[in-house]
Amino acid sequence: MPAGKHRRTRTNPLTRGVVTAGTGVAALALPLLGATTASAAQPAKAPASAPAAAQVKSVTYTTVKGDSLYGIADKYDTPGGWRQLYKDNRKAVGDNPRLIHPDVKLTVKTAKKSGTTADKASTSAKKSAQSVAKATQASAKTYADNLDGWIREAMDIMAQKGIPGSYDGIYRNIIRESSGNPQAINNWDSNAAAGTPSKGLLQTIDPTFQAYHVDGTSWDPYDPVANITAACNYAAARYGSIDNVFGAY
Repeated sequence: MPAGKHRRTRTNPLTRGVVTAGTGVAALALPLLGATTASAAQPAKAPASAPAAAQVKSVTYTTVKGDSLYGIADKYDTPGGWRQLYKDNRKAVGDNPRLIHPDVKLTVKTAKKSGTTADKASTSAKKSAQSVAKATQASAKTYADNLDGWIREAMDIMAQKGIPGSYDGIYRNIIRESSGNPQAINNWDSNAAAGTPSKGLLQTIDPTFQAYHVDGTSWDPYDPVANITAACNYAAARYGSIDNVFGAY
């Protein structure tokens, strides 16, 4: 069974596919503006110094929970983007570039000047904090503690994160997977035998939940809102939307 897949023997596997492959990092080259010609009566201005060519170097990065190759490559401006990063570290990462385990040491090529990586990391941290704050604001709204409320809260968070999915699409899949029971667990299929039983409203296995966890939600796979948003995040990456799922996924 491929890594990161969710199987239910009664239907078909909930698989984690390589879904962000095909997205690259595009570099925007800004044109240098030529200096205007100075008049004879005015002293010529010294031309601005041209920026030094970026030097590519390698650094060692230790992964943490929630990392992705795309995010790491973007953070370090890795030449060739996440594909090159995966190619350089395939042995350490494994066959699934979407499933990044914590505490894996990666060799990362970076073209950033000294000090700028830290600046970008700081900026990324601020953006992450802002995302969490927005998700927290959504959570501050009043939602019923039932299936309807869980779906509505999840949809508010998904809207902020750009994750597609309608109420009907989410509801339909929840009823099929767990009958609306957030504590549902499958203890009998091949995933359970491998030590990763399917859990929660949309029956995700732990590696899948961790790989597609949405910032600002709980890390508990039984948490209904966290389970919905993670599963919809996966479905969006693999199928375009949870709305496109009408069977085992």
